[in-house]
Amino acid sequence: MSFFLCVDCGGSKTAAVITNHDGEIVGRALGGPSNFAYMSAADFQDAIRMAVSNALKTCVSPPATEPLPLPVGPGVFASAWFGISGVDSPAAAHNAASAIAPLINLPLDGPNLTVANDTHLLAAPLRLRHDINHAVTAIAGTGSCVVSFTQDAAGSLVELARTGGWGWILGDEGGGFHVGRETFRLMMHDLANLKEKVLAQFGITGEENAAEVLPVIHIPEPHSASETANVPAYQQVAREKRLSQLSPLVFEAAFKEGDPFALRVLRNCAGALADQVAMLCLTSREDVALKPRGVKPEDAILCFGGSLVGVEDYRELVLDELKKRGCVFRYVEFVEDAAALGAISLAATGKS
Repeated sequence: MSFFLCVDCGGSKTAAVITNHDGEIVGRALGGPSNFAYMSAADFQDAIRMAVSNALKTCVSPPATEPLPLPVGPGVFASAWFGISGVDSPAAAHNAASAIAPLINLPLDGPNLTVANDTHLLAAPLRLRHDINHAVTAIAGTGSCVVSFTQDAAGSLVELARTGGWGWILGDEGGGFHVGRETFRLMMHDLANLKEKVLAQFGITGEENAAEVLPVIHIPEPHSASETANVPAYQQVAREKRLSQLSPLVFEAAFKEGDPFALRVLRNCAGALADQVAMLCLTSREDVALKPRGVKPEDAILCFGGSLVGVEDYRELVLDELKKRGCVFRYVEFVEDAAALGAISLAATGKS
């Protein structure tokens, strides 16, 4: 029997899921980081090999105790779908596919191997529905990215448009970095219960005001071990992480303590993410000639992914903001396990 393989390649881990032709998950495993933009082709290939080899252990009878070696023989995989962070161009997709194809014994340029950005995996629910033909995926974790899709006649996903995903310097609206940045931006003008906790994160107490933390936020992280001596832990973190790591404090203050300042921060961030989604949508007030690639939300599914929108209360804020902008989707889904849903959709369609 041949199997269907889906692999979600991210900056912190690699998740591989294998299903049979009935869509039943028969193998899964995790590997190390596999962001294609930040590692060599050899290291990327090793991360794929580890995850897929371990996922294959439970696909044989009796289950193996050790990872099964790659490359596999012909016919083991009917098709495979790889969603890879850091693959943002056709050239990058081709280079990644060149590292993958020999491991799983699928033709590099054949129809049964799909290699794309990891945002594509979030659109997997579209392939399981037959009454719509469009999807918008909205990722909001540390960063954010919004992409719209349609399906071609063969059932393959086709990217229509994208906004965001440009990193913390240029964007990441609605993500963790934005939450931290917005918290400090508003703290310069306001007082709140949250303020004391945020300042304490950076070792500032007493009557000092928020401006005192600005040098701590902007100072570069140490570049060598000798420079870290007597340096506070928060200063050893990359500058963008110093802000994105504040999001759990803000979420707790907003949704558990009902802090109005924290709720204001998150409403602003949710509104910014909603703006990104609305840019790709065509509402009743807009002319299709001005936005030919726009998606009609009433005929589409909105697929959320990422740690921040994994919080239901925050998703509701985003949906409320979308409603204000005239964007109400027919379906809304939070994709918690993109690799599993991708593998199941492969089996359902029988193709990549």
